[in-house]
Amino acid sequence: MSLNKSITHGKEHRKPYRGAKAIDRTCRNHGGCEWCKRNRTHKNDKRELRQVQELEEYERDGD
Repeated sequence: MSLNKSITHGKEHRKPYRGAKAIDRTCRNHGGCEWCKRNRTHKNDKRELRQVQELEEYERDGD
């Protein structure tokens, strides 16, 4: 069923977009604002920091 057909038959239950969220005008789910990007990539940032620290520790112990 296409979107237009579902709207005419009353089967569309998605909420309409109401405008900007609290942080940024471009902020939506999986948005490109810095706040959302940081929240999404927090796990990866921690993992990268841990790898850098392990590499520095390895280089320090090798000397």
